[in-house]
Amino acid sequence: MKTPKFLLPVATAGVLALTLSACGGGGGGTTAGGGDAEQGLDARGPITYVQGKDNSNVVRPLIEKWNAAHPNEKVTFKEQTDNADQQHDDLVQHFQAKDAGYDVASVDVVWTAEFAAKGWLQPLKDKMALDTSKMLKPTVEAASYKGTLYAAPESSDGGILYYRKDLVPTPPKTWDEMMSMCSIATANNMGCYAGQFKKYEGLTVNASEAINSAGGSVLDKDGKPSLNTPEAKAGLENLAKAYADGNIPKEAITFQEEESRQAFQDGKLLFLRNWPYVYNLATTEGSSKVKDVLGMAALPGKDGPGASSLGGHSAAVSVYSKNKATALDFLKFLTTEENQKFFATQGSLAPVLGSLYDDQELVAKLPYLPVLKTSIENAVPRPVTPFYPAVTKAIQENAYSTIKGEKTVESALSDMQKSIESASAGQ
Repeated sequence: MKTPKFLLPVATAGVLALTLSACGGGGGGTTAGGGDAEQGLDARGPITYVQGKDNSNVVRPLIEKWNAAHPNEKVTFKEQTDNADQQHDDLVQHFQAKDAGYDVASVDVVWTAEFAAKGWLQPLKDKMALDTSKMLKPTVEAASYKGTLYAAPESSDGGILYYRKDLVPTPPKTWDEMMSMCSIATANNMGCYAGQFKKYEGLTVNASEAINSAGGSVLDKDGKPSLNTPEAKAGLENLAKAYADGNIPKEAITFQEEESRQAFQDGKLLFLRNWPYVYNLATTEGSSKVKDVLGMAALPGKDGPGASSLGGHSAAVSVYSKNKATALDFLKFLTTEENQKFFATQGSLAPVLGSLYDDQELVAKLPYLPVLKTSIENAVPRPVTPFYPAVTKAIQENAYSTIKGEKTVESALSDMQKSIESASAGQ
């Protein structure tokens, strides 16, 4: 698959390939302090930074810059594959082995809770505290577990509603409003709306967005499933009803990110939910039928902007690192305004600093930033739980069945609830 200029690295690492494996065994660290978390707090020296494939060449230039300024605290880059499943398993293997050689690791937002609960990540408090006051709040929440920060937000991502502005002069603000516009699609012999509805991680994203945007939630604040609610029912019902009515075309049940993007670019859809990376491809590819009529808006919700699923990555310090003072300084380095701007312009990675979304020079280069800021500000992380692999499987299987009409919404939510309860009880 061609790597686009805008934001596909985020979508690829965070969503396209994210099919997490089962949780590994305990690592022997501590989540709140003591033991390994108390070691090496003042120590400085060489460290290793572990991250997935650097497709956009943003990591190497930054490390060269760091190393030039810190000759006695050099950073070595350990590059993983571009498959998030393999990245996750590699980190689990090294954390379980208490490997001091994995000092700082890039973690997908859905891995933070799992790794923190197992005691593998250094709590970023007291001597290891990090200033997050200028960061977008959802990115900080996604890097936290049980009220403690465990990673430095590094890059973010949020869902966008793409639409045909030649056919829809004003984008819909609510789900019902969007559905009422499906007559425009019918009149123009095209499908109305699609997201990513194949049975994979993208469906967890879309189903969670539907539930959250209707005022529900997959898990409550204590991490327990809360799916037997009118709000969760309304959210999942929106998808099931739209599919049954034909407002979501039948082929959309097979769509991942790229299939849905292609359908929209080919003029077969009026509305599309996807990630910001679509912008560049849809406006520059020669075959695109929407390059001059592409509109972008926040995802529609119940009464206003919907709740996007938050994407992105954070940088975490291993509790087994021997040089944590250097590791903390490297986290701070990754989150400076200068380097966040470099991430955005060089790698098209969504910044975690709110001020950059209003930076006119940056907006001129990346015109979707204001819409993306709204998306991220209203975003909700995918379920924050140490048992994420089992949770996402339960969401995918039951959401898929109910959208296809094989289960009622009520039974799908009930089965989802039971599967998640069973996963947490069995761990």
